[in-house]
Amino acid sequence: MRPLLCLALLGTATALMAPPRLQLRRPYQIQPAQMTPELQTALTLNTGLAVAGTLAGQKQLTPTGLVHAWALGVILWSSFVGWRGYSLCVLYLVVGSAATKIKQKQKEAQGIAEGRGGARGPENVWGSAATAAMCALYGFRKPSLRPLLAVAYVSSLATKLSDTLASEVGKAYGKTCYLSTTLKRVPPGTEGAVSLEGTLAGFAGSVLAAAYAVAVGLTPRAAMAPVIIAAFVATTCESWLGAGAQGKVKWLTNEVINFLNTLIGAGVGAALSFRLFNLY
Repeated sequence: MRPLLCLALLGTATALMAPPRLQLRRPYQIQPAQMTPELQTALTLNTGLAVAGTLAGQKQLTPTGLVHAWALGVILWSSFVGWRGYSLCVLYLVVGSAATKIKQKQKEAQGIAEGRGGARGPENVWGSAATAAMCALYGFRKPSLRPLLAVAYVSSLATKLSDTLASEVGKAYGKTCYLSTTLKRVPPGTEGAVSLEGTLAGFAGSVLAAAYAVAVGLTPRAAMAPVIIAAFVATTCESWLGAGAQGKVKWLTNEVINFLNTLIGAGVGAALSFRLFNLY
């Protein structure tokens, strides 16, 4: 009887006990991203510049080009390249835009001037600076690679500035132009054409970009040679692409070639800095 009594008492006590509380997990909550001071500055500065430029009737960018330039500016200023890289991109835009105005009426009469009077649209913004933006963004993911990414960043913009000056000065002042693939004489403005005047202007552009990057502390002095060499190699490849493929391959537009041009420049600049010059 005692075992039965114990079991009965145990059952009664269990029935009187409160059921255990269920531990409910709280649903996962996404924490809002913290806006860094750099991002706040980037948004304020670029918005202010976009508004001021619009009110002043700026003609360097189309309306949609201005929106995309605003996005590019936010990316650059808020990244590791900061104001130094941002100002280098502005330098390219100012000098490149001025180069398109050289003997503009003469170029228009010959049919070799930039469209829209040289105003840059979204395709021009990203064709010229997508590689630079990629370098800046990758710095968030790989902080240890930032020294090399900085050289790649400068090399991409030095390449584009060199290409722009070589093209615009060559079209305006080139006395004798040769096709880069065959070395046959061709009229100024021919895709893939090179001239002494344009080549010298392109070299000066790469030196200007490299020197500016050193002056503001974006890259060390020893990076100047890799950047200048990279710009020369990339613009040469761009001339070959323009002469041999542009107009023959449907998707290989001028903007795509510009992107490939800057990508080659970035890669060569980083590779030279790392392998040959032992900078990093």
